[in-house]
Order: sequence, then C-alpha cells, then structure tokens
Amino acid sequence: MKIVISSDIYYPMINGVAVFSRSLAAGLHQRGHEVLVLAPSITGKFSIEKDKEYGFTVVRLSSRKLPLYPDQISKVPDSRFLLGKRLPRIVYKNGIHVSFGSYFQIRRILDQFAPDIIHNQTPGPVALHVTHYAKRYRVPLVATDHAYPDNLTQQLKIPKLAKYPVNKLMNVYFISFLRRSEYAMMPTEQAIHDLIPKKRRRFKVPVEALSNGIDLSRFSPGLPDREVYEKYDLPVDVPVVLYTGRVDPEKSLHILMEAFIRVSSELREVHLVIVGDGTARSGLEKMAERAGLRSRVHFTGRVVGDDVPQLYRTADLFVITSKTETQSIVLLEAMATGLPCVAVDAGAIPELVQTDENGFLCEADDVRAVASGMKKILTDEALCRSMGAASLEKVKKHDISYTLTRVEEIYRLVVENY
Repeated sequence: MKIVISSDIYYPMINGVAVFSRSLAAGLHQRGHEVLVLAPSITGKFSIEKDKEYGFTVVRLSSRKLPLYPDQISKVPDSRFLLGKRLPRIVYKNGIHVSFGSYFQIRRILDQFAPDIIHNQTPGPVALHVTHYAKRYRVPLVATDHAYPDNLTQQLKIPKLAKYPVNKLMNVYFISFLRRSEYAMMPTEQAIHDLIPKKRRRFKVPVEALSNGIDLSRFSPGLPDREVYEKYDLPVDVPVVLYTGRVDPEKSLHILMEAFIRVSSELREVHLVIVGDGTARSGLEKMAERAGLRSRVHFTGRVVGDDVPQLYRTADLFVITSKTETQSIVLLEAMATGLPCVAVDAGAIPELVQTDENGFLCEADDVRAVASGMKKILTDEALCRSMGAASLEKVKKHDISYTLTRVEEIYRLVVENY
C-alpha cells in the first residue's frame, strides 16, 4: 500500500506522538509498504529527505516558529531572574515550528504520491490541510488522537479560570478531528472513555483502542554498558529512581521531586535520574539544591538512540507522576526493561500499572503516597523482583509488531469499504 502519515509533531522532537509516528512509519516501511511522512520543517524551509536509519521518505513542510511552546529538540534556555525573582517565560528561544499555510505543498506532494490511505496523528494545521485534501480528492482517512487537552493547556500556563472552558472547547475539537476520518483510534480504552461521549454508537465512525506499542527486542532487562555511567556521570552500585520523558509542567515532576526528598531523608544512598529536558527543569534543579540533594539528583538532558535502553537498565524503579497520559510510551519502555513502577491513578495509567502487582498507583498530587510506594519497593528486594517480573508479563501485549499488524488490517478494511 501507499501510505501517508501526517503529524504536526515529529522526530527529532521527543514525545509520545513523535516517537510513535516514526515507529509506525518505520515498521510499515519494513513490511514492504511505500510510506511518506508529512511533518513541519524544523528549519522553516521545505525539504524532502530519507529517514537515515529506516529509509522511508519524510517531507518537511514550510513552517514558522511558534515561540509560545518549546521545540522539544534544543535545550530549553535557563530561566531569567530579576531581583531574585524568576521572570515568567512568555516566549521561547527555541519555539516549535508549525506549518500553517502548507496546503498547496501538501496537494502537490500527495498528487504525485497518490496515496491509498492517509493516517493523521495530530489535530493540528498539517492534519487540517491533509483532511481537506482527503475529502476533496476522496482518499480514505484514518486518525489517531494521542493527547488530552491538558497536554497543551498545562504547557501554555493558561490561567485556572480559563482552563476549564478552554479544555472543553479543545475536547470538542479533538472529537471533530476523529469524526472526520473513516476510522478513529486512541491508545487506550480509558483515553476513549475520557474524550468521547459515553454512547459510542453515536460517534458515527468506528473508534478503537490500539496500543502505541514498543519494540520489545530493543527494550529488555539486562546489565547496562559500563560506559553509560561515565557518559552521563551516573552513580554506580546505588539504588536509582528513574524518570524519562519531557520535563514540562504537565508531567507534574515537582511531585516526584518532593517525594524523592522525603525518601532520601531515610534512604541515604538512593539517587534520582531524570532523562529528558523541558521548561520545568530549572525549577526542579532549584528544588534539589534547596533540599541539599543536588549531588544525588542527575539530569541527563535530551537523550536519543541506543543510550535510552541502557539508561533504563541503570535503574531499580521507574516513577511517573503525570496526570495527562493517554498511554505513556516511557512507562511501557520501563516495564519492558523489567522495572517496578510507581505512578498516578489518572488518565490511562491504570491500564498499565496495578497496585501490588507491578507497582503502586497513587492519587494525583499525593506526595506522601508516591514516597511511600518508592520506599516500599526500594527497601524490599523480593518485592522489587516480583513487581519487575509482573511488568514484563503485562507489557508483552504491547509489542509494536501487534500494533503494526492491526494497523494494516484497519487500513485494508477502510480502503475496501471506502
């Protein structure tokens, strides 16, 4: 099949949508399909390139920098201070690139490519242009929504009084994005339940929960390479609590830091490793400094490639305190590495983590409960091993190979019935 995957957020950005979109394109290409990705240029200029690792085509559409949101590629600049007070960050030096007016580029590319089907990954400007093209030229369209409205409103720091109505409006828009396709998907049943009205038979198009999936041959238990400790200046032979992912406000990492501060007062050797970058990093560094724990909290910054699985293997425990996950690829990666997990009972997280099985679920923003879960696992080797084994068992059904097979089935079904 000739398949187009469109996304407003794409590699080398680092988040769930970008990772999944590239993994989907790579997997379909490796299965013999002709794949073309449409995404905003990260330089602003239109270009056509081959993915250096997998070989499929990526069309980078002309774009403009939107300074209200970080690009998730470059290091986030440190906060500025005036008279000892942190100034609010109104614009970002490295703003995200958005393709607002790229319809004619998209039409020209798609006319030449003549796709059998198009798969939208984000409800942004690229998807709007692609949807218009698909409806006008009668190309079957599939859509996946990976996000909650909070993923955007938290990052933009919308005032509390405005946040509820803005989230409601965005929810309506996300629903309309899915409804304009012939087949809709979200990563989990919980995400569908949260976004879509209770009577799904009225939704007009089929909607299915399909895991983003991960490559279980890449993420697996084992000893890390010794070089990774030196490269990232990590401690050896001490208990390690790990978080990987974006270091942004909606991830609620201040809760993790407060919980770690509690635990570290009793467990003197435990260290915290935060893999990733974002606008919340400077605040977390200040929290560690004020608690006198700067030497025991390690920020690696943005990490890509083969080092990522190695960093998971340095850890004893994975913690995620985000309340806005429609699935969480990083949680799947941690489970695939055999790590017990402490997580928040919110969003779609409870579909992956169950208390007393592969970790502990805590109420949102409950520092005491997060700290308690961390301490129980870190002080009980047998519990740590049994929960890690349970993570490995639970993650088996999230192998990317299953996701790819089901996506192929959906594409064929949509094309045949269009």
